[in-house]
Amino acid sequence: MKTFDLLSFTKQTTLIFDSNFFILDSLTHIVLGACIGEVIAGKQLGKKAMLLGAIAQSIPDIDAVGSFWMNEADDIVTHRSLTHSILFALMVSWLLAWVSHKIFHRNNVAMKKYLLLFSVNIFVHIFIDTFNAYGTELLYPFNDTRFSFNLVFVADPLFSIWPLIAFVWLLVAKSRYAYRKKIAAYAIAMSVIYAGYAFTNKMNIERAVAYNLEQQHIASESYFTTPTILNSWLWYIVVKQADGYKIGYRSVFDKTNEIAFEEVKRNASLINQLDDKADALKLIRFSSGYYTMEKWNDTLVLNILRFGQTGWQNPPAKFAFYYLLNKPEGNQLIIQRGRFKNMNRERISGFIKRVKGI
Repeated sequence: MKTFDLLSFTKQTTLIFDSNFFILDSLTHIVLGACIGEVIAGKQLGKKAMLLGAIAQSIPDIDAVGSFWMNEADDIVTHRSLTHSILFALMVSWLLAWVSHKIFHRNNVAMKKYLLLFSVNIFVHIFIDTFNAYGTELLYPFNDTRFSFNLVFVADPLFSIWPLIAFVWLLVAKSRYAYRKKIAAYAIAMSVIYAGYAFTNKMNIERAVAYNLEQQHIASESYFTTPTILNSWLWYIVVKQADGYKIGYRSVFDKTNEIAFEEVKRNASLINQLDDKADALKLIRFSSGYYTMEKWNDTLVLNILRFGQTGWQNPPAKFAFYYLLNKPEGNQLIIQRGRFKNMNRERISGFIKRVKGI
């Protein structure tokens, strides 16, 4: 009889889908940075401004290098901490501006222009990263609170497409093309408008959740709403209770007022089955209190609920973020690996139908 190889499955799904999300997230920062660079210094530096802007936007993600020396749990909790902090942004912006001013001194561009280019890009990067579920530790090292507004999915095509189009256009266009700055500015404005649209959607969802909690008499310690994959129309809802959670989905196009919730137990006592609890405690803290534990045969699993699931079609579906506590060798590139499990044509079709509303 064929047995299920959990480790093999984990590595295969993880390598495919985590790398794709990382690429999409990085691409968004690169093209947005290039557009900001063009707006700030394109007139003085030509296409160098796009290059410097793209570099500046990518700088905070250098913490990914740390994964080569850390175990998976430490890598998860330290990502978006130091290099995504306000202190880092201030120090590195000045350093890069000074270096660029020395290298490109023949362009006769003032130091303050370089400082503006780098500081705006790095601050925009760390601010945008607060939009999604992972969040950033803006006040590190003074405070390790993780700020996450759950506004935009980590890779949302309608947020990224405008600076991408402008980036390609400006890359091909001549340096003296008269409308370069306007094209870059319009692209940035479109992304800002889309973020505003996503915020409006979130507020509508929040009102619907508050209404349902009252109407269904659901006790709640707290709750959060966050967009599902690649869109800002279908939202994932987690309501925290004393010993578990209520999980539901709401589309901005839903015609009914009622939200159907599924109950999920926290099973916090399972942590006592571990001899070494260090990784589990780090991840529980990282979860901001939104986690569950369960057993898959002989494997003890910790789920972090902030990263969603595919429950719009199958309510008991596995969560996107699951950490194998007693099999750490199976946790490479962990963040999104469960999100696309069995994402076939039927499941995609079901997702589209759910987005359209019920």
